[in-house]
Amino acid sequence: MATFELYRRSTIGMCLTETLDQMVSSGVLSPELAIQVLIQFDKSMTDALENEVKNKVSIKGHLHTYRFCDNVWTFIVQNAQIKSEEGQETVGSVKIVACDSKLLTQ
Repeated sequence: MATFELYRRSTIGMCLTETLDQMVSSGVLSPELAIQVLIQFDKSMTDALENEVKNKVSIKGHLHTYRFCDNVWTFIVQNAQIKSEEGQETVGSVKIVACDSKLLTQ
């Protein structure tokens, strides 16, 4: 199964990468094993978002920037109102990255 590596740029992905780098630098972990951990992280995030997350949100705001490059959409929405079943939140800016899941099966 192919996966996207974009989850590595999330907060948890960056923390994992930083921790793995420290472990490799200190000799606790081999670089090969660190790469395998990141690959498993990519697979686990894809699986969890596909099968475990059921909530839907709506986002309204000012579309500041949008881009489509290499089959990846990127949107930056300013003054975004994010609504879900649990409530509503207003944030100054939100970045949305969307990829075609059909590309995962190729």
